[in-house]
Amino acid sequence: MRLFFALWPEELVCRQLAELSLKVRQSCGGRATPFDNLHLTLVFLGQVAEEEIGKVRGAAEEVQLPGFELRLTDLGFWPAKGIAWIAPGNPPRTLFDLAGKLASRLAARGFRLETRPYVPHLTLLRRARCDGVSLPAVDIAWPVRQFVLVASTLSSHGASYERLGVWPLAAKAGVD
Repeated sequence: MRLFFALWPEELVCRQLAELSLKVRQSCGGRATPFDNLHLTLVFLGQVAEEEIGKVRGAAEEVQLPGFELRLTDLGFWPAKGIAWIAPGNPPRTLFDLAGKLASRLAARGFRLETRPYVPHLTLLRRARCDGVSLPAVDIAWPVRQFVLVASTLSSHGASYERLGVWPLAAKAGVD
């Protein structure tokens, strides 16, 4: 199974992101990420044997952090990959703590993870061409209350995702 941990936005945030994707697509072209697939990856595991999923879940159960708010304010474009993305302009420390703790718990269980630096973002468009395009100002508030384990299946139609587990983040003042 091809697995990763992610933050999955609630429906209101998904709708705001989908509307933004359509607006950016008018200027950049490309293929929008389907509404139900919008997510922010925390840790990508890659191929994991089915009998190892218990170890993956165990790593997630050890992570105890408070909920937090992401403010998605930065729109950007990676020309080499043709990807238009949105990211938190000033990511909270808790986001990096969450990704880091998951990664360290997984590594302690023998999983090999990517070594490149963590760059939190959500992919809005693929095959986009945004060079020279003025992207709109944006500020989307996302109250993060949980993280999920996801299985990804790739096909000629793109990726399809199945959520295999959900772990809540502790309640914090200001995050319902």
